[in-house]
Amino acid sequence: MKKTDALQGSLDLLVLKVLSRQPKLHGYAIMTAIKQISGDVLNAEVGSLYPALHRMEETGWIRAEWAPKDAGRRTRLYQLTAAGKKQLAAEVARWHTVSSAINRVLQEA
Repeated sequence: MKKTDALQGSLDLLVLKVLSRQPKLHGYAIMTAIKQISGDVLNAEVGSLYPALHRMEETGWIRAEWAPKDAGRRTRLYQLTAAGKKQLAAEVARWHTVSSAINRVLQEA
């Protein structure tokens, strides 16, 4: 299985969880955190991550602000909102339900 295949359907959960641990991260830092925390198993691709961040911002789960970087450049920093914290709890509950169901199927003789 390709690393990106394992992310399908769980990217929102992973992004929200990373931002709950480390607020005010830019997109590349979020990608790096997912990769590092997962032990180099999960890899959020730019083409998936940035549309997801934009969608989550529109939904109100995260908020973004521009911050100065270096040499007059700016970076977009993301952080969880109160709605994002609620969504994270819902995503975690859904994940536990689905993973438990999958484990039951795998254990079936």
